[in-house]
Amino acid sequence: MDATSVKDLYGLIGWPLDHSFSKKFFTEKFSREGLDAAYENFPIPPVLSPEALYRLVLLHGNLRGFNVTAPHKEAILPFIDRMSDVAQEAGAVNTVKVVRDDTGRILRLEGTNTDVEGFSMAVEPMLVDVAPDCRGALVLGTGGASKAVSTALVRLGFDVVEVSRTPEKHFASAQARGLSVMSYGEITADVLRQYPVVVNATPLGTFPDVDSCPDIPYHLLGKDNVCFDLVYNPAQTLFLRKSLQCGATVKNGLEMLHNQARLAWEFWNS
Repeated sequence: MDATSVKDLYGLIGWPLDHSFSKKFFTEKFSREGLDAAYENFPIPPVLSPEALYRLVLLHGNLRGFNVTAPHKEAILPFIDRMSDVAQEAGAVNTVKVVRDDTGRILRLEGTNTDVEGFSMAVEPMLVDVAPDCRGALVLGTGGASKAVSTALVRLGFDVVEVSRTPEKHFASAQARGLSVMSYGEITADVLRQYPVVVNATPLGTFPDVDSCPDIPYHLLGKDNVCFDLVYNPAQTLFLRKSLQCGATVKNGLEMLHNQARLAWEFWNS
């Protein structure tokens, strides 16, 4: 369907976008429900310029909202006129509503973060067997996705440590959000006992880079560990495969994707 011929247009900004299933998800939804709408990918290179963003919303007068993926979930913040509480708490936005008047003039951009609840809904059933005295979680990565995951886990009552290749650069940011930060080299058997939940919030392992994975000591994982990968393409990443081989409970990010997409739709139409 031609994006210019529909009443309502939605989309996704980020770079790259070849791996994303969002367009397929929403296209099938619109077709199934008979909606006069379309969803398009709008690749915007790693540096999010005002010109690129304003060109997007001005040249597409029927654009009602868009999702935001890496690397723009934090870079989008200065352009948001009104931000939800959860987006402020996470320090990242993954869903934007374009609010216009009756003539189509843009009034404001509203932002929220549906990753937080979307992740919570997907991971919570996996946490029922985590021992009460080991309510710790390691979040691999320090980007916009990791901030949403950390926010969700704190809300679920976990002590969160973000793991970075350059922890010194992220110490102040983590501390401001009440979190700790460590390097990959500091992950020991004792750490994995106290922080049994491990979430890959990096893009490592995403198609076509399927032979990469976070550099953690997989051999120290066991049946008490829960390993969640935000990556959903491929369905089983190298991170999940190596974790599963060591006895951990694993899950990919497809359910989270569907959850956050449904929540995004609700936000756009609220």
